[in-house]
Amino acid sequence: MKRGHFFLIVFLAALSLSSVKAQNDHVANFSLFYEYHKNKDFASALPYGWKVINNDPSQFLKNKIFQKMEEILWFDHDSTQISDQEKKAIQDTIIYFYDKAIQYEPKLEGFYTARKAYVKEVWVQANPEETMALYEAAIAKDPALDAFYKDRLGVLYVNNAAETNDYKLKALDLYSKLAEEDANNPLWNQKLESIAENIEELVAITKKSWDFDKENLEKAWKYVATCIKAQDFEKAIEPLEFLTAKAPTVINYWKQLASMYDKLEQTDKALSAYKKLIELQPDGKDNYVNIALIYKKMDQLSVSRTYLQKAMNIDANWDYPVMIEAQLYEQAARACEFDFMAKCVYLLSVNTYRKAATMGGQNSSTAADRVKALQNSIPTKEDYFFRKLKSGDAIKIEGPCYPWIGRSVNVP
Repeated sequence: MKRGHFFLIVFLAALSLSSVKAQNDHVANFSLFYEYHKNKDFASALPYGWKVINNDPSQFLKNKIFQKMEEILWFDHDSTQISDQEKKAIQDTIIYFYDKAIQYEPKLEGFYTARKAYVKEVWVQANPEETMALYEAAIAKDPALDAFYKDRLGVLYVNNAAETNDYKLKALDLYSKLAEEDANNPLWNQKLESIAENIEELVAITKKSWDFDKENLEKAWKYVATCIKAQDFEKAIEPLEFLTAKAPTVINYWKQLASMYDKLEQTDKALSAYKKLIELQPDGKDNYVNIALIYKKMDQLSVSRTYLQKAMNIDANWDYPVMIEAQLYEQAARACEFDFMAKCVYLLSVNTYRKAATMGGQNSSTAADRVKALQNSIPTKEDYFFRKLKSGDAIKIEGPCYPWIGRSVNVP
């Protein structure tokens, strides 16, 4: 028994020494690789790098073993000093290298898959189907992947688009997302527009994309945006009605739907949509003004003013509803006989325009211009004299043409 124990101890000791030696060799290989790489002696570094990677590079991930090896492989491939046969060997080897990198750094799978796709596309010039599948897999793994690789995929989609596939739709979808993610970069919208021969085709493409995935809110919204860009407001209605039904609390969907109804003069639907917006956003001053403008077009001036006043209650410093109120009085005066009372209504309009002009808002200049334009429509000194009205006297706006106004003006 003692003899057996002795041999077991000797065996374990030898095994331990062998393990220590292997570990020491592993560390030594990495050290040599690291030093050669640091000194840009890539030819000497490469074999030691392979020894580390083919063993177990886990402990050296913090030292960026794969990034350094990739640098060497790319440098060698692009070198003018190697033969075509050597380049081919690197092309074959680097795919294996990326598979190893994914094995040990799974969090970077998207990046390494994209690099593999680029090698297949540019170095190997592989079948586009194979390359596109790799790029798609990379983006699926890492949606935040650098736009460079997404653009490479987009170019492949465009170059291989045909009537028998959906690559044009995929390119449109990809560049639409890029345009949203990187809104300050005009390149993506330029590429988006170049996919279609004209804006009408772009509308057709986005509709087709939505038709293929009818429950997809994002695709419906892209179709809306394209229709609006093409000023094809009627076509925008269907996807907007879908969106408001599927996501009834999203304010922007309702805003666009109300606007489309308004542009198409579908008055009842526009009013209903704006009133829905008021339910969702009671402090949304724009919604009250938009309703006021619809009633103004319908010559329901009293109702229009009621909504303008609601907007003013939300923001007393906003000049726009004040200017619209002035337009209501001007509109009322134009619709009636041009008599003294009409002149007084014009004066009320001028006074209201003058108020808007002094508020310092973006409509100040327009309001001031209307004050000047209406000077020949307001009462003259003779009008006041013959009616025995003196400065400071109040004149009530009344008569069958203006029962809703309920305001007074003072003699200047």
